[in-house]
Amino acid sequence: MDRGNHAIKGISLQQIKKVYHDNVVVESVDLELAEGQFLCLLGPSGSGKTTLLRMIAGLVKPDGGRMLLNGEDIVSVPANKRNFGMVFQQYALFPHMTVWDNVAYGLKARGEKARSSRRRSKST
Repeated sequence: MDRGNHAIKGISLQQIKKVYHDNVVVESVDLELAEGQFLCLLGPSGSGKTTLLRMIAGLVKPDGGRMLLNGEDIVSVPANKRNFGMVFQQYALFPHMTVWDNVAYGLKARGEKARSSRRRSKST
């Protein structure tokens, strides 16, 4: 991810691999995503999409390859120190809460003040 002496802001996956028992779930994934870019992962069930996202978020450790954030290796950085979020396939993290409450929850957990989290939640 280093272009000359300047590390590009974003994430770089280099030869990322994940194996469960004898089943290779993710193999040789190379990906560069600049800060602010969006990416959509499409594929059939069982193709490794969620596993790849879980590795990026730090919930699952890759079995091979490098994962860089702004040029720094983050493979050994715990999930709670990565400042990433992940939305699971189910439509709500907390089914007893409204969509707005679900969005605001993450902001509140980061220490956002009520007024700020209310404003930011409504803009998403």
